[in-house]
Amino acid sequence: MANESEGREEAGVRPSATEDLRAQRHESRTSRTYEFFLRDLEARVGGDRALAQRAAESVLCTLEQRLMGTEVKQLEAQLPAKVRDLLKRCPRHEGLPPRKFKLLEFLQRVGEDLDTTPNEAERLSRAVFATVRGHISEGEADDVMGQLPADLRALWIPEA
Repeated sequence: MANESEGREEAGVRPSATEDLRAQRHESRTSRTYEFFLRDLEARVGGDRALAQRAAESVLCTLEQRLMGTEVKQLEAQLPAKVRDLLKRCPRHEGLPPRKFKLLEFLQRVGEDLDTTPNEAERLSRAVFATVRGHISEGEADDVMGQLPADLRALWIPEA
């Protein structure tokens, strides 16, 4: 719809008030769902918004490098649009095939990306995973978990 409106604007035709209102509602809804996701993650990482955003990008980008087949697209389809936008800026997995790796490599990648210790990388990964699980269906959470090795699965599963 946005492309259709943009095409009309380029042709000198102004979008109707209904189209403008629809676009505003969509942007508002997109912003609210992202804000809700980010507030949830912020609470889990200790109230630091910048850290929450960086952690989400790093952990999800690293997770996407690990998921096989169409699972990345299925996971992304359930994430808020602005979280998907964070992942589009993640150049580390662009054009590369997924690769199997275990927990230590996962935490090393996240730790290097965020310039932090392995313990902090683990804490942040758990926070991002818990937030993601809270924003996707149980079936999708099970699908993601099914692709993870046992040691990495321990981060995905909520702590008791």
